[in-house]
Amino acid sequence: MVHLGLGNFFRAHQAWYTDRAADADQWGIAAFAGRSMGIGAELQRQDNLYTLVSVGPQGNEYRVISSLAATHTGTDVAALSGYFTDPAVSVVTMTITEAGYVRNERGELDAGNPDVASDIDVIAAGNLNAVRTAPGKLVAGLVARRDAGAGPITLISCDNVPDNGAMLERVLRDMVSRAVPDLEQYLDDEVGFVTTMVDRITPRATDAIWQAVQDEQGVDDPAAIGTEPFSEWVLAGDLKGQVPDWASAGAVFVDDVVPHELRKLWLLNGAHSLLAYAATIKGHQTVSDAIADPIVRGWVDEWWDVAARQLPLDDAVIADYRAALLERFGNPRMRDQLSRIAADGSQKIPIRIVPALVADRKAGNSPLGAERAVAAWTLHLRGLGAPFNDARADKIADLGSGSLEDSVSKVCGFLEIDDRDSKASILALARQLQG
Repeated sequence: MVHLGLGNFFRAHQAWYTDRAADADQWGIAAFAGRSMGIGAELQRQDNLYTLVSVGPQGNEYRVISSLAATHTGTDVAALSGYFTDPAVSVVTMTITEAGYVRNERGELDAGNPDVASDIDVIAAGNLNAVRTAPGKLVAGLVARRDAGAGPITLISCDNVPDNGAMLERVLRDMVSRAVPDLEQYLDDEVGFVTTMVDRITPRATDAIWQAVQDEQGVDDPAAIGTEPFSEWVLAGDLKGQVPDWASAGAVFVDDVVPHELRKLWLLNGAHSLLAYAATIKGHQTVSDAIADPIVRGWVDEWWDVAARQLPLDDAVIADYRAALLERFGNPRMRDQLSRIAADGSQKIPIRIVPALVADRKAGNSPLGAERAVAAWTLHLRGLGAPFNDARADKIADLGSGSLEDSVSKVCGFLEIDDRDSKASILALARQLQG
């Protein structure tokens, strides 16, 4: 199998599931980093082996992950094309973050993006190894696979984007229609798209993790990473080719992933975003520190109350998940940095917070917890709390300019929040938060 995005989450999640599958000895992952090799260079020096540390409240558990067969830089498009033309390769997974799909505000492929426009041109010209974007690489790979007659293949997005399988298919079909229309029938017949919900809190690796591996395992492993004990993977969709026996490792295959997806996206990821913007204004730096603050804990509960009213799940299921999240957030040994979570809010707030906010207002409720998250993000854009880091910085920089009232108005316009009561509430909450 092939994976795009050689990040910590992939190594703690998809690689871990593949390593633990009953048929693990039959599978190897060729993983591609971003534009630079990053941790891939360290992995190559140690035969692509690394230590995964499960950081529990009472201690660590260690596992050497051996599912990586090869690691490449993301610019090695020739190698990627070679894998696509290999009939033994039957599945491609990806963790490229929301920004990696290069979508516009309507959720379509951003054809106006210079790199996307270049990819469309080079694919149309048959120069498949000159692509730059993730959609471009996938389309180029599919062209090469079709031409090689290498058989069916399944594409699986593992990013925190609602209905990520359909989103991936839409982006790729947009590019295909512009660059190589005669590939559309191949997509219909030979390419499967799977939607997933993934869940495992995985902070950036720290010196403490590397030191623990050395002290407790006697191994110097600069590629070691730490993650929480909890993990979940739910998949639904059209499997065209073989995939590892992930079910034997705990993955769940369902007919409809949406309820699971919304539960995680709103309750976990939404709370994370609220903490990243609001709790950092109060000076907190980690998730565990923030959730230990009674005021911040109250903010999270208010957000969860909003989300719970709009989730299509039984109250008992939601209550159990909330209780589990409090335990996970409160793990003091994780040290999950809020500055990491704060990145790319322009693509997270619209899917993690806004849908529940709008639905709750329409239902006649007062979605205070959701509106506080929007207020905190507005202040984040104005320089308060966690450092600003957003892939769409050029498009949203102006949202934080002018008076606070101006910023709230512009943010609400950007997020398509048109309810007057919500706008007034967000402004009042922003004034409270900034002190």
